[in-house]
Amino acid sequence: MDKSSGALPIELDGRDFRGDLDIRIDASGTWHYNHSPIERKAMVCLFASMLAKDAHGRYWLVTPTELGRIDVEDAPLLAVDLHVTGCGQAQIVHLATNVDQIITVTPQTPIVIKPSPTSGAMTPYVINEDGIEAKLTRAVYYSLVEVGMVQENSPDGLFGVWSSGSFFPLGAIFDSDA
Repeated sequence: MDKSSGALPIELDGRDFRGDLDIRIDASGTWHYNHSPIERKAMVCLFASMLAKDAHGRYWLVTPTELGRIDVEDAPLLAVDLHVTGCGQAQIVHLATNVDQIITVTPQTPIVIKPSPTSGAMTPYVINEDGIEAKLTRAVYYSLVEVGMVQENSPDGLFGVWSSGSFFPLGAIFDSDA
């Protein structure tokens, strides 16, 4: 990779460029080093605290002294728990990740539904303030659906959740072509 191409997530600023590192995050959110799962949660949390994402959607580990790209099959984080305060349009949704981050759903940290890079299926993600994605686990998604509602005056029955004063669509209830 050309270090001067502007493809790095940040300037090197004296860091050693390490190219591709032997760190991979599989589609289920398991971190691997040297083809072996990283078993210690503290290590995963430490690595996750160094994550950066470049303009091309690639993930990197950035330390004070080094920079290297890692392989991420889907999303580097998982949303594993949900906490809701308030109700209706005044509700606020908080998602906890597998690395103990709390992401409050806002327009700056939205829930998005997009195709999974591994399965192609429409999949829910939350994007943190650094642009790093956390895929919602099935249990969290079902809990989110429980606090969702149909958006008023939506001809297609747009279903989603309110959080921090904004509506985040999860899908249409009705097929407008039917």
